[in-house]
Amino acid sequence: MTLRVFFLLMLCAGLPITASAADLPTPKQGPVLRIQGSNTIGAALGPALVEGLMREQGLLKVHSETPDKANELRVVGETAQGRRVTVDIAAHGSSTGFTALKNATADLAASSRPIKDSELLALQSLGDLKSPGAEQVIAIDGLAIILHPQNPLNQLNTEQLAQIFSGEVKTWEELGGSGGAIHLYARDDQSGTYDTFKEVVLSRRGKTLNSAAKRFESSEQLSDAVSLDPQGIGFIGLPYVRQAKAVAIVDGQSQAMLPLNSLIATEDYPLSRRLFFYLPPNAKNPWAEALVAFAQSSNGQAIVAANGFIAQTVQAMAVTPNALMPEGYQALSRHAQRLTVNFRFEEGSATLDNKARQDLTRVLDYLQQNQKTNRQVTLVGFGDAKSDPARADLLSKLRAMAVRRELVKSGVVFREIRGFGAEMPVAANSADEGRIKNRRVEVWVY
Repeated sequence: MTLRVFFLLMLCAGLPITASAADLPTPKQGPVLRIQGSNTIGAALGPALVEGLMREQGLLKVHSETPDKANELRVVGETAQGRRVTVDIAAHGSSTGFTALKNATADLAASSRPIKDSELLALQSLGDLKSPGAEQVIAIDGLAIILHPQNPLNQLNTEQLAQIFSGEVKTWEELGGSGGAIHLYARDDQSGTYDTFKEVVLSRRGKTLNSAAKRFESSEQLSDAVSLDPQGIGFIGLPYVRQAKAVAIVDGQSQAMLPLNSLIATEDYPLSRRLFFYLPPNAKNPWAEALVAFAQSSNGQAIVAANGFIAQTVQAMAVTPNALMPEGYQALSRHAQRLTVNFRFEEGSATLDNKARQDLTRVLDYLQQNQKTNRQVTLVGFGDAKSDPARADLLSKLRAMAVRRELVKSGVVFREIRGFGAEMPVAANSADEGRIKNRRVEVWVY
């Protein structure tokens, strides 16, 4: 999708875009854009996207400058007339981005977790930050659990992770390994990576991080420390595995999954997460709007992939059937390919969430470009178990029908709509977050 097409789509949807890519203002002094928040985004991905936007704007001599303060930088370009254009990026953790929006010291928040209800309330004067135009998923990331390269363990489940990082499991021998005491490595309290781990692994089980954990503001430094410590274990964003060893993760009844690109793209991997830009609707900055649009464009998503994150570009992938799959799903996998996108829904409803709304356009583009719009698509819905399997079967098909309704509007004729109920969970059904992940719709093409 080009930047121009994305702007047109945003306008047609009534979303708050006020500047086109061709007429962004370049004031004589001060930054044109201030971004604050996630270190996961701000360390490399955010600056790369800003540089890409500047080059698309025709700015010259685009480069980054590093001030004295850690985890901050300035992206700089020049107009043809020699005027300096700057964008300031501070990457001190997701929560700092929302604080900066409230204090009017940032125009755009970068976050590696969804906005919290308390933050949403505190920022309501800026507009609804959960609206489709404000909450923008720019990439998918996976939290990798990393060990020293020589650690023989290859798999852990989320319950074990909670016990390890809370300090209840203290030695590698308790996990069937060797090496003595476990050394814990974790991101700092401002980090969206830590927020995600705390929410997905610790808080869900009523646990807190052990105070003995060594804390890091820098993802790179944490990863390098684990890779040098034979007794170490840490959690990190996918691009920062570096020299460490990532292990496969099990959640509930899910299969063991390594943090592979395909499993993270579909958000099936238990520790996958979304990376966000939050754009305040009532405090518009044309450069912020243009950056959001650029990040969603094909050029922006190529930069996402080049920086080690998972782009939202739709691709077809072969799935190898196995005995744990229902027979009907095995048959499907033998004859069709699955697209690298799952549609998910707002909590407690059959309404597509903000990412799913963006994905409708991406899937439609893929189907049209590959001549797959006429009876070559099957939608497959899944639900969560709860107490009534028959209800799960019905709801799984109804969710698939919700996706069908949207794509039919653009002329897609489907081969089949399937519902597999609560089979093949990708997360534990014991918490709301897991149930939301299990309520999904897959797209298969012939």
